[in-house]
Amino acid sequence: MTTADHLKHLEERLVAPSVRRDPTQVAPLLADDFREFGSSGRVFDKATILEDLQNELTRPASLLSDFASREISPTTVLLTYKATRRSSSGETIGQSWRSSLWVCLDGAWQIIFHQGTPIPQEALPPKK
Repeated sequence: MTTADHLKHLEERLVAPSVRRDPTQVAPLLADDFREFGSSGRVFDKATILEDLQNELTRPASLLSDFASREISPTTVLLTYKATRRSSSGETIGQSWRSSLWVCLDGAWQIIFHQGTPIPQEALPPKK
């Protein structure tokens, strides 16, 4: 498995409801100095993310697509992708561009920075 494929797999795990609500699975994937600029406009650190995810309402996992990776150094990779949120009936309710900066620390990949940028509703494909 390539590094890009491995990081894609880790990102997909992070949106799985069973993983998101379990701090023992999320914490090792976030660096201690993790920082996020959320698509909501809020800024998060690792402690805030771990607390918020435990209280998050259960919802369908976002669909991740359009992955691209760029090696910054042998131990640093920028991963970008599109996240599509869906309702329980499968209807698209929002999309955002996502970027994560992953670093390999002591042999384990962790996110040090993540950003979500909303895609405006008018930019979404027409509903069928």
